[in-house]
Parts: sequence; structure tokens; C-alpha cells
Amino acid sequence: MSTGQRPGRAMVVVALMATTTLGASACSGGTDANTAAPVASMKTAAPPRSPATSAPRVEAAALARSTPVRLSIPEIGVDSALMDLGLLADGSLQVPPSGFPAGWYTGGPTPGELGPAVIAGHIDWHGPGVFFKLHTLKPGDQVMIRRADGSQPTFRISRVARYPKDRFPTALVYGNLDHAGLRLVTCGGSFNSQTGHYRDNVVVYADLIG
Repeated sequence: MSTGQRPGRAMVVVALMATTTLGASACSGGTDANTAAPVASMKTAAPPRSPATSAPRVEAAALARSTPVRLSIPEIGVDSALMDLGLLADGSLQVPPSGFPAGWYTGGPTPGELGPAVIAGHIDWHGPGVFFKLHTLKPGDQVMIRRADGSQPTFRISRVARYPKDRFPTALVYGNLDHAGLRLVTCGGSFNSQTGHYRDNVVVYADLIG
């Protein structure tokens, strides 16, 4: 990651981007919670299937590391606790065991810290999941995080995009940043009844504003 992270994290995250299936997470049709499709190589990652909306970035100074405990997205009625998410044995990102709550990737920065913090959640799980309406967010909408140190950083959404799972832009989502960013990841697009999973991933990009 960028400077300011804990020692050794840069090498770990670079290795993950090159060798693991981090990207296609948090997808469910009410079946296997731990299934994640492979992502494309960083060299072959493609642009979104459909045009992505975006807005100019607004930045605030990065914060010290502190565990996130709650996520709020007023625009879509999300108010969720946050669980820890690590990696599975195959290198894929662990996902929450049910539709609620959302979870944050502990191998990366915490929300508000320098770099891209990643939060994943299901679109559904025998009914609407925590990120059921994530795809409806627009640039300018805000995301609030409550952290263990009592701080409550606010992020402004800059971009909403959808990618085929086999072309997930791992480097764009998990790569180095020169500011505090946030990525919210879930499933989207059409549902494949044969595999029991959605064909795409939705990624919401946001930047710390205060």
C-alpha cells in the first residue's frame, strides 16, 4: 500500500492482487456463502460492461488506523454492523455468512486510513441483503463509518460501476491510493440460475471528505 500503512502491508497486498481471487466477493443467490469466482489478471482487467457514473474527487486528510464497527448509507437505508473478513484457504475473500451484516477486509486499510478500505456485503440471501440497493447509489451520495476510536469518517461516492466477474479490476479496487478511499462490493447484473450466482460485481468507489 501507500506510505503510512503498517510495515509489510504493501508487499502482502501486492501479492494478493497478483495471485488471489479477492474481487468476486459477497455474491449470493441463497446458496454457498463462500464461493468466489476468479478475477482477471491485472493486465487484462476490462472496463465496466455498462457505463459507470462518476463525480470529481473531494479529499480529506487520512486518519490513523482504527477498526470500523458500523456502516451507514442513508440514501439506501443501510445501517449495519461490520464483521471482520479475511481470506479463505484458496486466497479468495471471505464473505459474510448471511445477508446481514456487511464485513470489512482486515488485510487492507481501515476506513479513513490511507489507501483503499474494502467492505463487502450480499445483495440477497433468501431475501434482500444488506447491499440489495447498492447499485442505485449515485456520485455525491455519502457513506458514514463509525470506528472503534469514536471517530465517524464520512465518504463521498465518486463512482459506481459494474464488472463481469471474470474481468474484475483487482488493481483498481485493491491497489495503492494517495488518499483515504472506500470500496463497497456486492453482486449485480443478471442471475444465473444454473450456478446460483450473479454474473457481475457492483463496486462503489468513495473518498474521505471529513
